[in-house]
Amino acid sequence: MSQNHQETALPRCPGCEEPLEQGDLFCGACGYDLSAVPEPPRDRPTVAIATPGAAASSEVRYDGPGASGDFELAAPGAAPDPRAVPEPPQAPAAAPAAGGKVCVACRAGRVDGDGYCENCGHAQPRERDHMEQELGAVAAVSDRGLRHHRNEDSFAIATTALPDGSPAVVAIVCDGVSSASRPDEASAAAASAANASLLASLPRGTHPQQAMHEAIVAAAESVNVLAQEPGGPERDSHRHQNAPACTLVGAVMAAGLLVVGWVGDSRVYWVPEDRSTAPARLTEDDSWAAQMVATGLMNEAEAYADERAHAITGWLGADAYELEPHTASFKPDRPGLVVVCTDGLWNYAESAAEMAAAVPEDAYARPLHGAQVLVGHALDGGGHDNVTVALLPFAVSPQGAGSA
Repeated sequence: MSQNHQETALPRCPGCEEPLEQGDLFCGACGYDLSAVPEPPRDRPTVAIATPGAAASSEVRYDGPGASGDFELAAPGAAPDPRAVPEPPQAPAAAPAAGGKVCVACRAGRVDGDGYCENCGHAQPRERDHMEQELGAVAAVSDRGLRHHRNEDSFAIATTALPDGSPAVVAIVCDGVSSASRPDEASAAAASAANASLLASLPRGTHPQQAMHEAIVAAAESVNVLAQEPGGPERDSHRHQNAPACTLVGAVMAAGLLVVGWVGDSRVYWVPEDRSTAPARLTEDDSWAAQMVATGLMNEAEAYADERAHAITGWLGADAYELEPHTASFKPDRPGLVVVCTDGLWNYAESAAEMAAAVPEDAYARPLHGAQVLVGHALDGGGHDNVTVALLPFAVSPQGAGSA
C-alpha cells in the first residue's frame, strides 16, 4: 500500500525570521535562544480557515515549534484534504435476493427466515394473518382477528368437473382448537386433505355426499398423523393428551345438489339471493350447548348463555372420540348464497336471520367482496377470534325440485 507524503513548512526564528532546522536550540543566524519561546497549548490548536472563494490549500499549518498539526477547514466546494481519514460508507439496505420477500416497512430490506427485515428489523406479517382467494364461483377470506397472535383457521376452495362434464365447486373451512398443540398445522392439514379427497373422488363419479364423508375421514387421518412421534408408531388416540386438533365444515355444489359436511362447531348457512324466503342454518354444532338443547335439558337461549356453551364435543384429532362425520344433502329450489364459516364469524351473527342481515346485497354476484364484508363485520364486532368464511353462489332455475 503506497503512502502520500507532503512537505512541511519549517518554523522561523522570532528574532530574525530566518528558517530554523528542526531540533535547533539557538538560531544559526542571530543566536536567538529558542528555548525561551513558549510552546502553544496542545489542547487548543489553531486552525486556518480558508477565505471563501480562495483556492484551498493542502498545507498543514503550525503556530510554532512542536505544535501538533491540525487540518484546516476546507472552503465550500473545495477538494478534501488528502490526509483526512474518510468516514466509512454507509452500508446500503440489503437488497432482497431474486424471489425473496421485500420488507413491508422499509421496502428495501430482505426478510429473513424468521420473518424479520435484515435492514430495519421490522417484523413482517405472516402469510396466514390474512388470506383471500377467489375462483369464479367461490371465494374465501381468512383473518387472524384482533386478539389472537396467529391465525389458526385454514380453508381450501376448488372447482372440478363431474364425469358428465358438469361443474363441481368445493369449499372447506377448518378451525384449529386453540387449547390443543399446533392447531394451525392441524387446520391446514385437514383443509388440504379434505380438498384433495374431494378433487379425487368427484371426477370419478362418487356421489357428492359420499365424497364428503370420505373427505372428512381423510382430513381426520391427516390430523392424526401430526400426533405421531417423529419416526415412531402412532400414539394411542385415547391416551394421548393435547394432540393437534381442529374442526371442519365443508360444502359441495354439484349436479344441482348442495352437500354439506362437518365435525365440530363451524357452520353452513343458506341465504336466498332475493331474500324473499327465510334463511336457514344447515348444520348442527358438536358443542355442549347444542347437546343441552338436543336433550331438552335447556332451551337455546339458556344453553348459549352458559359459559360452557362453546365447549366442543366433536373434533378431528388423535385424542378425539370416535369420529362421526355429519353430512346432509339439499336441493334448493331457488338461487342463493352458501355461507361456510368458523365461529369467529357466527359469534357476531349467530342466527340465520342475523347472518343474512350481515351478508351484503351484492354478495351473490361478488362473492369475494361479500366475504371481505363479513370478515369486516366480525372485526368491527371485536374480532375476538380468528375469522374465516367462504361464499358459494348457488345457481338454480326456479323450476327446480324441493329439498331432499
